[in-house]
Amino acid sequence: MEKLTEIQALLKKSDSKLFTAELEFENKRYDDSVSRSYYAVFHAISALLLSKNLTFSSHGQTIGAFNREFIKTGLFPKEFNNFIHALFEDRQIGDYDAMSEIDSETAEKNLHYAKTIIQAVKIYFKQ
Repeated sequence: MEKLTEIQALLKKSDSKLFTAELEFENKRYDDSVSRSYYAVFHAISALLLSKNLTFSSHGQTIGAFNREFIKTGLFPKEFNNFIHALFEDRQIGDYDAMSEIDSETAEKNLHYAKTIIQAVKIYFKQ
């Protein structure tokens, strides 16, 4: 697949996941909302990395490369590192911890993080 086409596909998938995260939040399915918020961001940062010809097989590698290539270089604010780690950790809880439940405040915070990061990614690609 041509790189530009793949970047566009990742950004479209990011938008779709964010839309689903909002629907799940509205329907009080907070675990699913958090999971979709995380994946919305994951696809957006994967698109950024692909724009630099970087692809990775694990989530940890992808997040680490985003920090190295885009946060440490000052292209994105340092707080995005905290946002992404919170998204990742909350997704782990929501998806895999049967004894825990994500509450509405956590899901809303994650939606805010996802929207903030995705908006910044879109601005980056428009430059």
